[in-house]
Amino acid sequence: MARKQFIKQRSQRGVATLRTILLILTGALLITLLAAVFVTSYGYFRDYVSDQLAGHARDGATAIGLSLSNAIDGRDPVAAASLIDSVFDSGRYLSISYRNHQDEQIAGRAMTLQNIAVPSWFRSLADLPLPVAEAEVVRGWSRLGTVQVISHPGRAYQDLWRITVGLTTSTAIIGGLGLFAVFLLLRRTLQPLLALEDQARALGQRDFRKRVSVTSTREINQVTEAMNRMADDLGQLFEGQAKLIQHLRRVNNEDAVTGLASRSAFDQRLKVEVESEEKAAPGMLILIQLADFAGYNQAYGRNDADRLLLRVASVVSDFVNQHAGAFAGRRTGAEFAIFLPGVMAADAGVWCRQLVADLDGVYADLASPIDTAVHAGLAKTLEGRGARELMAAADEALRTAQNRNGSGCHLADPERDGHHNLETWRVIISQAIRQRTLALWLQPMVNEGRLMPVYHQVFSRIDSAEGSLKAGTFVPLAERFGLIADLDRLLIERVLERLRTFPDQPLAITLGNASVASESFRSDMLAQLDQAGQLAGNLWIGISEQAIHHHRTAAGLLVRALGRRGVPVLVDRFGVGGVPFSYLRNLRFQGLRIDNSFIHDIDTHEDNRFYVESVLAIAHSRGVKVFATGVETAAEYSVLCQLGIDGAMGYHLGRPFAADNQQTGD
Repeated sequence: MARKQFIKQRSQRGVATLRTILLILTGALLITLLAAVFVTSYGYFRDYVSDQLAGHARDGATAIGLSLSNAIDGRDPVAAASLIDSVFDSGRYLSISYRNHQDEQIAGRAMTLQNIAVPSWFRSLADLPLPVAEAEVVRGWSRLGTVQVISHPGRAYQDLWRITVGLTTSTAIIGGLGLFAVFLLLRRTLQPLLALEDQARALGQRDFRKRVSVTSTREINQVTEAMNRMADDLGQLFEGQAKLIQHLRRVNNEDAVTGLASRSAFDQRLKVEVESEEKAAPGMLILIQLADFAGYNQAYGRNDADRLLLRVASVVSDFVNQHAGAFAGRRTGAEFAIFLPGVMAADAGVWCRQLVADLDGVYADLASPIDTAVHAGLAKTLEGRGARELMAAADEALRTAQNRNGSGCHLADPERDGHHNLETWRVIISQAIRQRTLALWLQPMVNEGRLMPVYHQVFSRIDSAEGSLKAGTFVPLAERFGLIADLDRLLIERVLERLRTFPDQPLAITLGNASVASESFRSDMLAQLDQAGQLAGNLWIGISEQAIHHHRTAAGLLVRALGRRGVPVLVDRFGVGGVPFSYLRNLRFQGLRIDNSFIHDIDTHEDNRFYVESVLAIAHSRGVKVFATGVETAAEYSVLCQLGIDGAMGYHLGRPFAADNQQTGD
């Protein structure tokens, strides 16, 4: 399909533009008119000099004939020759001949056509006639002979040459000025058409921001006005669709009072974060509850209770924004949940105590003189502990904290430690970067109508003494240590090396949030892609929706730079965090990858199904592909295929495999 569009664009570039056609037509008419004027003028002047040449010959013959008849005795050959010589020496005659009745020459002079100051080709082209003028020589009643005169055409050729040069010069000047004036007029008149062409191309790429402000003729102005109106209508339609989908997502996935994730949305995302085999990340779950919220609600009323929850949600949101990858939701009543990826228990305990103190201050100020308390329970992810077990552990820790006097936190299973400490993790990640022990694992993005995958998603793993560590384990910690940019540099280098080996196997990677925000990383990555040349077009660059939201300027610069290099860009983890859709209008993406939390149980979850269907409609209307991740069952994949998904990935469709396996080229 892309090849057909490329061929079509090339064939369209070969077609002459309207301005060219009008310029050629108008120029041809102007040149034809000037040529006709030139030919007519040239013919007139040629006839004129020919008549002058013939008249001069007649006058010369008459003068010589009269002189031989009256002033000089025409019977005297010597006198006749002297007269002819004196006349001929003027240089204005080609030949003069005085003949008797027996056609015998009595006297005469002649010369050849030489040394005429005009080009020989012009003389051949003009080919002026040489008429012979005759006059009778008489004495009394006797006829002595005939004088024959041919004028020299040299001066006639020179006059005709000067006239021709003048005509050619004036015609060229007038024609050139005329063509230039026509060119300027056509360019000014048709200038809106170029802007309309750009606008039409932008509309074809689903960019509704371009407007045409150039004015021209009444008809063209009407067309530009109609195009601008259509672009405005399409832009408003897109905005309306985006706002509708955003509203539906907010209704289905956000708590109506606090704006945090709803209980079902939080549980779905937690399940993906904790139980996904490839992306499962170490982290901490915190459950927070305001003590005796029911009493506060009864004492102050529902409106004040909602205002309290909103204040608490604001503090929780500020806390989440300070930790990359964290997310929060409201469970029931005054109970809130927070998940912190890549966090150690000691750090989480310190942060939780500070958060509880802040919340206790808010609660105490609004509930005075009622006694207040805020309790929190913490549980860490462990090997084999699913989302349900993690939630149960955190809930048990919350109950333990509630049994103590006053506000406080409690950590479940403090003696169990399933992961290294922070310093050990820093050494492991730094050593992997330094020794380049980053392994690539691939998972296919499958399209039902294609034999080959759309691309393979790349997951990085670190080879350590304890085995292969998955990206979900060390990437959040690398973000925290400020090492993610170095990891991504190494990842891109390894991926480009693989593309050189398998150029027909497109790959996709996802950049860390800090990498997107780093100007030095962006410069290094673009230099790597420039060095890779055409291979870079087979690499999909993923940018998380949160990175686009928090680093809008940096992400915009990166997306535009990648677009100029022909590198496809997709939005990763689309739908997470309630980010507005406005960036889809301002930035040109080639794909969206919907987060796992919207795909899980989509065959039974009508709200998520409607959301994905709406995203597909608006994305396809802008020429953007939509991919799904986390497809674990045949039922989920069947629903996605019915909705028209452009690609899907998950354990049901293909498990990750080591890129070093040579069968990856199959």
